[in-house]
Amino acid sequence: MKKRNIIILCIVIILFLIQYIFNSYSEFKKIEYIDRKTNKVKVENVPGESYLKFLYYSPYGKLTLNTLVKNKFLSSYYGKQMDKEKSKDKIKKFVESNNINLEDNLLSLEEYNSFNEFFYRKLKANVRVVDYDKYSLVSPADSKVLAFENVGENDNFLVKGINFDLEKLLDNKDLAKKYKGSTILIFRLAPSDYHRFHFPVDGFISKNTKIEGKYYSVSPHAIRKNMNIFIENKREYSVLKTIEFGDILIEEVGATMVGSIIQSYNENSYVKKASEKGYFKFGGSTVILILEKDKVKIDDDILKNSNNGYETKVFMGEKIGSAINK
Repeated sequence: MKKRNIIILCIVIILFLIQYIFNSYSEFKKIEYIDRKTNKVKVENVPGESYLKFLYYSPYGKLTLNTLVKNKFLSSYYGKQMDKEKSKDKIKKFVESNNINLEDNLLSLEEYNSFNEFFYRKLKANVRVVDYDKYSLVSPADSKVLAFENVGENDNFLVKGINFDLEKLLDNKDLAKKYKGSTILIFRLAPSDYHRFHFPVDGFISKNTKIEGKYYSVSPHAIRKNMNIFIENKREYSVLKTIEFGDILIEEVGATMVGSIIQSYNENSYVKKASEKGYFKFGGSTVILILEKDKVKIDDDILKNSNNGYETKVFMGEKIGSAINK
């Protein structure tokens, strides 16, 4: 009788685990976004999607995530491997699987000495059309963007139902107070995107401030499970002082397998719209713009898509908003 009870208990436990895993995976959904040119919903091709599904939706994957993947040494190690000459063998397959347009690149495939060199590749001059109107705010990167207004009106704000703390994001009480009621723009760079980021307007840029943190993925698959990844990950920020747009805080967020965030601009200098600020080494990552209250009006389509839960595909230099006080 005792043996029979143990067998029954084991069966119940196994069935419970199967149901738990099934329920976890049933939450998994493909990443959909709005193509701004066509205003149609598209499905994103995500490199390593099955890997992300395991890490963020499986109980066993979550264990791996929280004991290994989120830590610096794995991302640093992999980033260094992508700097080695033999890593350039991965470029061709990466280009083909992600349908990357090689005509935009400054160099041919044969001229890259490592995968990372291709990953943070430069583009030919003028392949991105920049809106140089002084009252236009432009996208700092090729990316998919979400926009939220009135951030931090009550010290923190809700994004997709999750309490998001502005002070923790910036690790600075005074800055959180300064940007209370602000607009926040989250630009997510997929692994296949051009990975240099640029200034959204003209202005005087401050020194760069670094905040230590973890290395969680910033894929929507991960963000759906934990929006607070943005306040837990490694990040850096600087402030762009402008005449038309007030003080714009620019923050770059690291992620799983991001070797480094490289700042290529000169601190405490005057910079021009669309000039390069820096770049990410291997791995998709994120640029965040925080705009002072009542300084900028974000374009209606981006706000509408964000309110409906969709990111909008944008390109570096593309207009995304306008100064309110013209």
